[in-house]
Amino acid sequence: MTNKISDPGPVLANKVASEGKKPECQNILKVRDDASPVWFSESDGKYKLEGNNKPSWLGADELSYKNLRQRIEPWLTSLFQSEHLSLLAGSGLTHAVHCLAAQKSAAGMGALTLSNNQTQINHAAEMASEAAGRKKGNLEDQLRVANELLRGFEILQNKIEADALRSELNNGMQTFAQSILKSETGIATAHHDQREQAFNILVTFLMSFASRTGVRDRLNIFTTNYDRLIEAGAELAGLHLLDRFIGKLMPIFRSSRLDLDMHYNPPGIRGEPRYLEGVARYTKLHGSVDWVQTGKDIRRIGLPFGAVSVEPYLQAPGLSGLSAHELMIYPNSAKDRETADYPYVELFRDFAAAVCRPNSTLVTYGYSFGDEHINRVIRDMLTIPSTHLVVISYDDPLGRIMQNYQELGRPSQISLLIGPALADLTTLTEHYLPKPAIDKTTFRMSELLKQRMGVEPQTINRSDTDTKALDGSDLI
Repeated sequence: MTNKISDPGPVLANKVASEGKKPECQNILKVRDDASPVWFSESDGKYKLEGNNKPSWLGADELSYKNLRQRIEPWLTSLFQSEHLSLLAGSGLTHAVHCLAAQKSAAGMGALTLSNNQTQINHAAEMASEAAGRKKGNLEDQLRVANELLRGFEILQNKIEADALRSELNNGMQTFAQSILKSETGIATAHHDQREQAFNILVTFLMSFASRTGVRDRLNIFTTNYDRLIEAGAELAGLHLLDRFIGKLMPIFRSSRLDLDMHYNPPGIRGEPRYLEGVARYTKLHGSVDWVQTGKDIRRIGLPFGAVSVEPYLQAPGLSGLSAHELMIYPNSAKDRETADYPYVELFRDFAAAVCRPNSTLVTYGYSFGDEHINRVIRDMLTIPSTHLVVISYDDPLGRIMQNYQELGRPSQISLLIGPALADLTTLTEHYLPKPAIDKTTFRMSELLKQRMGVEPQTINRSDTDTKALDGSDLI
């Protein structure tokens, strides 16, 4: 347990609760061997520590951008070259890119409006959200409860109530899909210069993770978002995404996922294919706005990024009779338990298999720790001593991040970068994330200067991302 002097978090939380306002302290940093998080505020480029919690690594210096970068960037560069690396992107990534492109927040999800059973559904949704540790229910909670109620009407063979609720749910899912597409549209229709800048930053963000040589395990990208922002950024970056969908015209979801990969033959060498760089495995844990349930299959339809509506694209041959109710956006409209677990059970199995193994690093960006089924996997991951969790978030409005940090009880395996001074997407990509390239030149220059001068230059602080392992052994 940390005392109140070294960790002002509980004190600030109590102050906020009593005064009914946000704390001035907005940034939290914990990296390397920090015993407890460092809380600080930022104003006009100047940093101020909160409470009597000056870390030992500062010495007599004042907190500044320079010592923050020296503290954070080499640490993240080292972690990103772990044997296994995974990125979990939450809604914060969509909001960050949308703010850069459209200069405003992304579209939110409105409440579900029903003619009947509205009070009961809202009450059950509130109870479900409280059980999950969230302060209030959202549209997802309402849809989940409404689907359960629909199943109950079907079991009771109450056709009138079931038909009425099914019709309203279809409208609700259509509204839900519209809110997702509205965020895409806001980015796609933004001013050209701002949109280009936003996508450039997104590409830099993705390539900071994906710049791994073929001898390393592939980057695993997971997201709880329903939009296609990461897919759009990957296309611009030339990043190949491998998922469970097979096919071109209307790809189909397959459970029999083999370890498919991409190789190439170097010039003059035959029979020794090498792994292609710029390849990542991609999993959308909660489904996607362009996934539909057609009979017993899950297919991905050709829905353009930023489309105004999903309805016209459901009128293709083979999709006749489908509505927004069949969109595979969690919670979906499946009729029974067996299909309700599919395909999500396969996706979460991929998530657990990717992160719950030795020498694995999981980085979360914009994830508020509001999904207990994901938190459970993270909790199991940290029981392996060689794993590490890096939490990067613009803020912690619900207090879920710090609450989980305390409950997990493994501070030495967790790094925190919370607050606009650390996790703003532009600031993060420009100053704190590793170089978005496979950089052998910097290491070779460092070694050459070291041999000539006898000391390693202080200006070179990026670790070798390609030829050295974390223990210093050669990889190639």
